Amino acid sequence: MRRTLGLLRSLAIYWRPGRQRGLRRLYTPFVGPDDLVFDVGAHLGDRTAAFVALGARVVALEPQPHLARWFRRLAGRRAGVTLRTEAVGREEGTAVLAMSDATPTVSTLADAWRTRVPDRNPSFRDVRWERRLEVPVTTLDRLIEEHGVPRFCKIDVEGWEAEVLAGLTRPVEGLSVEFVSGGLEVAEACVDRLEALGPYRFNVVIGEGRSFLFPVWADADGVRAWLREGAGGVSSGDLYARRVGPAAGESAGDATH
Repeated sequence: MRRTLGLLRSLAIYWRPGRQRGLRRLYTPFVGPDDLVFDVGAHLGDRTAAFVALGARVVALEPQPHLARWFRRLAGRRAGVTLRTEAVGREEGTAVLAMSDATPTVSTLADAWRTRVPDRNPSFRDVRWERRLEVPVTTLDRLIEEHGVPRFCKIDVEGWEAEVLAGLTRPVEGLSVEFVSGGLEVAEACVDRLEALGPYRFNVVIGEGRSFLFPVWADADGVRAWLREGAGGVSSGDLYARRVGPAAGESAGDATH
């Protein structure tokens, strides 16, 4: 029953009327026809649907079996969508996924994050992770070898975002990573990793909003300072990164500005 209620809650939030229109507006600057997108932590496929509507090809990753089944029904049959029932991390192998029946959006591979965040973030205090499942793990580098370099990579994996980026050794044009109050050090680690890969500018979308918080995109130092100061008291959101120049060893003509 709790799993059914959790699924219904996700359907109500992520497939509510009008949401797709807002997602398409948000992603239009990042995604266009024939672009490749990685949707890491695809859940029920609402973001995949928006990427496809913009003409992109999508490789979606969702390791929770019951969510993957619903993903196939809601978004997986669309042209250009490839669903992989794997998690993503710093190296290939397996890992144990802690699953929450009532709130499947917070299922996670990050044990330390799972034990720490409920004490720091009131919105997590009633969350229970009742199930454990061993899942296969791939890396972003492996996905790039098999599918190509994405124009955009959305990462929403509940405290595991830095581990996902640890498996990436080349810059991509655009990314987003989720952050939550009580676990902001994960977002800071993501900024550090991206800065090591190439020059990026950063912005923030609060919660399930559709507009950027900063009027001017911040550099790595600026967004790190914002995170260290408590992210303006924001409970959760997504940190967006946009590449602005060439990576080390790459000529300016090879990078998108």
